[in-house]
Amino acid sequence: MNKIQHFPYDTPLVLGLAKSGTAACELLIENGFDVKANDLKAKVDDPSIVKLQRLGVEVVTGGHPLSLLDNVDVIIKNPGINYENTLIQEAIKRDIPILTEIELIHYLTNNPVIGITGSNGKTTTTTLVHQMLIESNKATQVAGNIGKVASETASKLKTDETLVVELSSFQLMGIQQFRPKISVFLNLFQAHLDYHHTFENYKNAKANIFKNQQENDYLVYNADDPVVSDLVAYSNATKIPFSTQVNLPNGAWCDDKNIYFKKDPIVAREDIALVGNHNIENILAASSAALLAGATFDGVRHVLTTFTGVKHRLQYVRTFQERLFYNDSKATNILATSKALSAFDRPVILLAGGLDRGNDFDDLIPYLQHVKAMVVFGETANKLNITGKTAGVASILHVETMKQAVEEAYRMSNENDVILLSPACASWDQYRTFEERGDMFTEAVHTLK
Repeated sequence: MNKIQHFPYDTPLVLGLAKSGTAACELLIENGFDVKANDLKAKVDDPSIVKLQRLGVEVVTGGHPLSLLDNVDVIIKNPGINYENTLIQEAIKRDIPILTEIELIHYLTNNPVIGITGSNGKTTTTTLVHQMLIESNKATQVAGNIGKVASETASKLKTDETLVVELSSFQLMGIQQFRPKISVFLNLFQAHLDYHHTFENYKNAKANIFKNQQENDYLVYNADDPVVSDLVAYSNATKIPFSTQVNLPNGAWCDDKNIYFKKDPIVAREDIALVGNHNIENILAASSAALLAGATFDGVRHVLTTFTGVKHRLQYVRTFQERLFYNDSKATNILATSKALSAFDRPVILLAGGLDRGNDFDDLIPYLQHVKAMVVFGETANKLNITGKTAGVASILHVETMKQAVEEAYRMSNENDVILLSPACASWDQYRTFEERGDMFTEAVHTLK
């Protein structure tokens, strides 16, 4: 177990006891810190709360009393908790630093860290990098927004292991010293404005991934994205661009036939197993990061010719009665759904809908040209209905459950059609997580008769 070293605080308050908060509490208490914890919704008799109390954590549930801030010199905040929270606002007034558990990585390990962020494609790219290192016989662990708590994973790293971390803007807002050896910046478009309020705030949060990097670190970035290109101009890291549009002798690029890193071909495009042209950007980014971290061309090539996708991200589920079913439940915004739709050149029946964040779906209209029918659900069903009609979609049906959505989509389909769950919305109106939504879709597909 790696120890926390030189952490400049003594009395942390962990705010939010989901998976990352609980792990941070356990890590801090094991390292001898005087830890308080606070969670609004947790019950005092929850087994995880009882365990923390037995370890010596002072746990307060059911509210956010401001007295918790007395004698606290840092807050480690769950990324999902908004900065409008009353306790956070009071902490800001008192100049108490507000971190996320990602910051603890800096104090836990000197191992190489690859940090990956962007508005879209993070999970696929993170998974690709991890698999490329494994296939190259490089010891590696994966964590962060992809599912495993990053600080907990960092505390267990062995000497020769590389940590690959998927990072959200919420996590990156709460860092001060965190410094990846290799950072990857995939793309940037307007998202999570209900949390960040302005695109400028969102950009600044994402840019934190490279703010502490130096010349002997690497920054892999999307040279085709003008917003990303402008942001990384201020980085001190050695820049490695990738592009699907131009030849880059100092980065990753492609032509009609091959994927290249600098001047060396990696793989023929026709041999790539991953569906969708949008994934070429993820492949270029992942290949660059993996090769910079010591992966071999053979290891990278093997992954690109065998890896078919991440669960819930344009995941092939099944072919039934000559219909192809794909689970893209992780498509929680318009860009992700538009890219999923662009991956197919055959008729699509689109299943979409979810949490209403106040936006319309007009940007989806150009991508609905191959959509022969839509099945809509959730809070945004009516908005998506209007969007589909505007785009000229022939059939649009409103349903209440995922089982109904799959059954109706199958009923409206023909042989060789794609039935695609790609909601363009978060899941929280009807489901706890996008994973739960995707699992219900997959279950419904497998029970079709």
